[in-house]
Amino acid sequence: MKPVYIVDGARTPFLKARNAPGSFSASDLAVSCGSALLARQPISPKDLDEVILGCASPSVDEVNIARVVSLRLGCGHKVPAWTVMRNCASGMQALACAVGNIQLGSSQLVLAGGMDALSRAPLLYSEAMVLWFARMSMAKTLGQKAAMFLKLSPAALLSPVIGIVKGLTDPVVNLMMGQTAENLAWEFGLTRKQLDEYSVESHRRAVAWQGSGQDAEIVPLVGNDGSIFKQDDGVRADSSLANLAKLKPFFDRKYGSITPGNSSQITDGATLLLLASEEAVQRHGLQPIGRITDIEWAGLDPAQMGLGPVHAATPILQRHGLGLNDLDAWEINEAFAAQVLGCLAAWDDETYCREQLGLEKAMGRLDPNKLNRDGGAIALGHPVGASGARIVLHLLHVLQRDNGKRGIATICIGGGQGGAMLVETMETT
Repeated sequence: MKPVYIVDGARTPFLKARNAPGSFSASDLAVSCGSALLARQPISPKDLDEVILGCASPSVDEVNIARVVSLRLGCGHKVPAWTVMRNCASGMQALACAVGNIQLGSSQLVLAGGMDALSRAPLLYSEAMVLWFARMSMAKTLGQKAAMFLKLSPAALLSPVIGIVKGLTDPVVNLMMGQTAENLAWEFGLTRKQLDEYSVESHRRAVAWQGSGQDAEIVPLVGNDGSIFKQDDGVRADSSLANLAKLKPFFDRKYGSITPGNSSQITDGATLLLLASEEAVQRHGLQPIGRITDIEWAGLDPAQMGLGPVHAATPILQRHGLGLNDLDAWEINEAFAAQVLGCLAAWDDETYCREQLGLEKAMGRLDPNKLNRDGGAIALGHPVGASGARIVLHLLHVLQRDNGKRGIATICIGGGQGGAMLVETMETT
């Protein structure tokens, strides 16, 4: 197969949703980081062969948002652009599509990644209110319209449907994503304390990373009012077991252990990467930071969607004759602490590995020092369309910083799927 290189990448700060629409639309976010990324390349935006972006929740005025972003970036009318959606892995799917087209030879230079502005997820009218509007539109006379107003239910009018809650609920098994995390906590006997301990450590690592000066992948955002956003703003230096213990379970209020504190944050953000063929690298004099060497997608029970990384990453390991700890670093997107810990427990469980993965024995225990070294979505946030691209980009930065050569970025996907990418730094032969 033709090699596919990651030339460079950038992301915005991830901005926590705070019960109101954020300062930036999803396309604003992508254009901001895309402009900074392309400005430091020896190419013009018009040199791109295509733009492929993932977005799980585009607004109604940004249909085919990738095309909107492409035109705003100055790629011109002739560069095609298209949007993909695979829930939490939309950004990773965009990268996979770019890899496929480069390997086919139909593209040489592709801008790919993802974005979401989840703080702008809509409030919707209830079904009863929609029906009232429909019947009102059919009323012809003043009397008919007056009669319709008398039938107007304040409860229907004042009880909007929260769009993001609908989006984060699986329609097949009728479970919110947090309820699927509760399933994993129960299956593997994970305690509330274990979940909170993992979450505190995610924040601790993220705080250390922010203070290290190693966050060059982030390009600042500038608001219309001149406000400057330089870092992910959901990271908490004061995160502690005592503070997290005060939070009540959200998805199973009586018996559960999943709280907002041990879950990923609802966030706005974008991540874009520039992918190139070997021919494009040579033609434009590019200096890649790594390459994508394998990709795997997997499906599983939607009620256990958090185990998607286990099902996606394991075949890659088998194909390359690798054990969990033969890799230098791992990024597993932290949808929930229970989800990440559930993945680690599944790999270390002989019965699960035999019955669900078809292995002869357990994969073993992944060294926690190889995993999410700079924290994850529990601390940084989870802008759904961007997260799959973020973990790939950050994994390469971790490998470069720590003199590593090879790692896997993997993510669980609402609906019962998993995605994984094996990446290598350029030092790997």
